[in-house]
Amino acid sequence: MGKAAQDRKPSSIARRVASGPAPLSYGQQQILIHSKVAGETRIYNEPITIHKRGPLDIAALERSFIEIIRRHEAWRTTFEWRDDGPVQIVQPPPARFEMPFNDLRALPASKREAEATRLATEDSYKSFDLERGPMYRPRLVRFSDDEHRLYITLCHIIFDGVSLYRVLLPELMALYEAYSRNETLKLPDLPVQYSDFAVWHRELVQRAMPRELAYWKTVLKNLPELNVKTDHPRPATVDYKGEMETLLIPRAVTDKLKAISQEHGVTLFMTVVAAFVAMLHRDTGQEDIVVGSVTDLRTHTELQGLMGFFLNTLVVRSQVSGDIPFTELLARVKKSTLGALSNSTVPFELLVREFLKQRNASRAPLFQVMISVEPPLAPLKEGWAFTQMDVDPGYSKFDLTLELDERPEGLIGRFIYSTALFEESTIHGLKSRWLKLLAQIADAPEKRVRDYDSSERKPAERKSIFSLFSRKR
Repeated sequence: MGKAAQDRKPSSIARRVASGPAPLSYGQQQILIHSKVAGETRIYNEPITIHKRGPLDIAALERSFIEIIRRHEAWRTTFEWRDDGPVQIVQPPPARFEMPFNDLRALPASKREAEATRLATEDSYKSFDLERGPMYRPRLVRFSDDEHRLYITLCHIIFDGVSLYRVLLPELMALYEAYSRNETLKLPDLPVQYSDFAVWHRELVQRAMPRELAYWKTVLKNLPELNVKTDHPRPATVDYKGEMETLLIPRAVTDKLKAISQEHGVTLFMTVVAAFVAMLHRDTGQEDIVVGSVTDLRTHTELQGLMGFFLNTLVVRSQVSGDIPFTELLARVKKSTLGALSNSTVPFELLVREFLKQRNASRAPLFQVMISVEPPLAPLKEGWAFTQMDVDPGYSKFDLTLELDERPEGLIGRFIYSTALFEESTIHGLKSRWLKLLAQIADAPEKRVRDYDSSERKPAERKSIFSLFSRKR
């Protein structure tokens, strides 16, 4: 979504004085508490895939992985419940690391993809032991002499999108290239570690609370529930089972949406949210639409090269009607988004505690639909590729989540949906309608919201997203 507004009195982040256990960040605490409430840490498992074409030096890759774990304390942290609450404990770096490895060359080429996906899915379905660690589970798979994939299942408590796109991938590639040539590489020292951020941010939150709670008291007053039509009755309690439906917004449409965003002084994220709000309005008939999103809390330079969980969940509430032009809806979404970003220091967990007096066990608190856009992926070295869409995570924390990721081909993404509520065909239809709406908005943003054609288009692109990852790079 964007970066949180900086504190009114900017200050450098210092290394914490005390050694030993540190408090959790609010983001970590939200994950830990939600996992306990749900009775399952697996809902925060995230499978990612790093593709490598060409010869692979496994020893150099393992050495690179060890160095990353050594550099980033967040990736060797465990969590314990103590009398005064949960704490994080930084463990020593591993002296050696042997990456699980599967060689699939003996299988027919047509069966290797399915077997690799099966192995990665099994890994992603295993819960992490937060008290013992580690919070990562890698697996290297060899498809052929010149094709390998590194599947990694991560617990969200140690990473976010920036961690992957702007830290893990650049560091892994740089280290691997050096080690595979038997060279040494000294990456810049990290000025702080994640536990330093956790201590600093807790102090920042206390200063921001009075001002920001006044804002959220107004925004969250009489918050409506979004009544998207479902295929099944809502269970009494959320079961978190889910599946994903991938999508591609072609480059031609993406470029037009970018141009509209620039013309109206908004971000591409705001334009995407406005389009989704328009569709939700048309599907539900509701004029008060609430969605969730996330913002990056890396507001200081000391945090830019650090891996860890730096996200805060935000609520974006927008008023919409069929009579207004899309450009007017865009202005309203901009105002709501900027308001949320300007008051994004206070953790979502505290907002829930403050303003939601009675929890509904059948719904996520405050909103049921989440939208997020990953940071742009910098160009990767030749032979390397990355995706979060090779493996279905198998869960859904919300009724519906839309994740988008800008790539050279356009905006790629996925809907993650609750299988307790929706059938696959329903989500495919929703995707079809939204892609059609985006294309119409790209061509005519001045039209009234009700005047866009909301019928489904022919299902012709279900496999298009997978070609982005299966073709040679």
